[in-house]
Amino acid sequence: MVKNNFNCSISANISSSEIINKIINVPGWWGITFSGSAEKQNDTFNVKMSGDSFFNFTVTEVLPGKRVVWLVTDCNMPWYTDKKEWAGTRLIFDIRENKDETELTFTHEGLTPEVECYNDCVPGWTHWIKTSLFSYITIGEGVFRTPTK
Repeated sequence: MVKNNFNCSISANISSSEIINKIINVPGWWGITFSGSAEKQNDTFNVKMSGDSFFNFTVTEVLPGKRVVWLVTDCNMPWYTDKKEWAGTRLIFDIRENKDETELTFTHEGLTPEVECYNDCVPGWTHWIKTSLFSYITIGEGVFRTPTK
């Protein structure tokens, strides 16, 4: 069976290295409480949302100008039956320069229609990538919103 991991793309008139610099400044586009570092391979960071919810990440891959990958090493999503549903999933940012634009394709590997949070996480990621990260990349300011749950 083929997994349908969530993905979406944006394009902007910015260099691939500039996009990576924006991605790794997580608080600039993902309006959350952040601690740690997301700058280089093996860095670890923590994202806290409301209440007891949190997500721990390890940066598993950084290919300058091409790719950033974060592994979810632990999490607590208290509003779902499987509170650790994201644990072991990966957030993948693939970057490709074209003539005048750079394209960013975001994939949440493991976020598929079969998982409980899919219907909440799809609009969440669509906002964070297509609206907030895009805004942060193009005008320097993220567009924050209340978490879905």
